[in-house]
Amino acid sequence: MSANPAITRSQIEKLVRESVYSQLGLAAPKAGPNPLVVNVSARHCHLTPQAVEQLFGPGHELTPMKWLYQDGQYAAEESVTMVGPRSRVISNLRILGPCRELNQVELAYTDSIALGYKIPVRQSGNIKGTPGCMLMGPAGFLELDEGVIRAAPHVHMNPDDAKFYGVKQGDYMKLRVGGELGVTFDRIFVRVSDSFKLEVHIDTDEGNACGLTPDSLVELVKT
Repeated sequence: MSANPAITRSQIEKLVRESVYSQLGLAAPKAGPNPLVVNVSARHCHLTPQAVEQLFGPGHELTPMKWLYQDGQYAAEESVTMVGPRSRVISNLRILGPCRELNQVELAYTDSIALGYKIPVRQSGNIKGTPGCMLMGPAGFLELDEGVIRAAPHVHMNPDDAKFYGVKQGDYMKLRVGGELGVTFDRIFVRVSDSFKLEVHIDTDEGNACGLTPDSLVELVKT
């Protein structure tokens, strides 16, 4: 007699989600082609290859420490010290790889207060007119004239997900997070690419505000 096929993680998540909604007396949202993941993105920076060499030495390349949810993205073993206004410091600022075409630091609001910054909420890559800082590594330092932002909440999705939700690149959606706090985020920026998995990114302040846990009920809603 053949063994029963193993149940997949996505099937387990679907069953748990339906059970929880049923206990709450609510109808579970229609499942899309891929499971929705919401992750909290802690403060970090993205660097160019030239910046990495300036901070860590000629020929130095980032070393993957932990692979992230999006394919090919990782938290590097390398970190830097960030110096803000009035010489206030954040040490062990993690670098995310692979390298990019511009240098960018992403902080939460409470980070900016601690550093004495007033930083704007921006989409990644939109750094014109933003504050700068100094980054220090074991081989040198790098003065940035701009590039410090608070990253806007956003969702990565592939074209199948976009079709299911009826959205396109540049649209905004709502993210509902269940639980005792019951928070809804009204401006989740949509990014669409063939290489993306369905994932929402919020920062540490936003994750704490909504009490996000791995068991939180989450739902994307078209505005």
